[in-house]
Amino acid sequence: MNRLELRPPLTTLWSGCDPFAAAAALAREAASDDLVRDVEGRRTLRFEIDGRGYYLKLQNGVSWRRIAEELVHLRRPVLGAGNEWNAIGRCHELGVPTMTAVGFGERGSGPARRDSFIVTEAIEPAIDLDEFTRNWREQAPHPALKHALIRAVASIARRLHEGGVNHRDFYLCHFLMRTDPEPAADAFELALIDLHRAQLRSHTPRRWRDKDLAGLYFSALDIGLTRRDKLRFLQTYFPGALRHTLQTERRLLAYLEREAARLKLRFERKFANRPALQR
Repeated sequence: MNRLELRPPLTTLWSGCDPFAAAAALAREAASDDLVRDVEGRRTLRFEIDGRGYYLKLQNGVSWRRIAEELVHLRRPVLGAGNEWNAIGRCHELGVPTMTAVGFGERGSGPARRDSFIVTEAIEPAIDLDEFTRNWREQAPHPALKHALIRAVASIARRLHEGGVNHRDFYLCHFLMRTDPEPAADAFELALIDLHRAQLRSHTPRRWRDKDLAGLYFSALDIGLTRRDKLRFLQTYFPGALRHTLQTERRLLAYLEREAARLKLRFERKFANRPALQR
């Protein structure tokens, strides 16, 4: 199935040419400093149009071996950029702040031969919440900003899951916050990014919702959250009274503690000899 969606400025920039060839040329000619990721048939890079930043994700098929691995682990394989295009659209429908896509293309008869691309506006200047919160233990943020960010992240998570979307890589590093103007408790902008593996349904299964929440909690384990901070998140994420949530979601809360600890242990083992990647 072939699909092509172009919006300004790509409607002008790529007018009269093959958008797939233009995207491939951008990826092929990108300077090393502009490459964000280059793994197994998938390349992500930054480029500019009239001084404004954009990101291109280009995917050239998915191997049958990779598809088999995903299916063996009961995971739905991601077969191209269409998944992120659809996820971005759903997020906009749900009021979840995310990227703005200006181009998408997909062509090819099968997963191994399917070429696809997506172009999104760069969110700049910005900092991801993993980096922004990294020194919170040593240098506590203003309480009002901290509380506002917790509520904002919880609100995004709630709208996402209530709208039938689970992220699958739901970590603090995938929340971008604009830094101009400087963030304040009553004025900041967050955006959820990297929706490449997101799953879309009419209803988010509890299993996948819980995995998202565990990933988010794992990524926040070392930033110095207090019990009140955690309760503040729960109060925003779950409808109804907090006391009721603590009673009805006891199994979930116990699971989140166990799973976050397991993820942390696995992370530490994986990067034991790569200290630069650790906090």
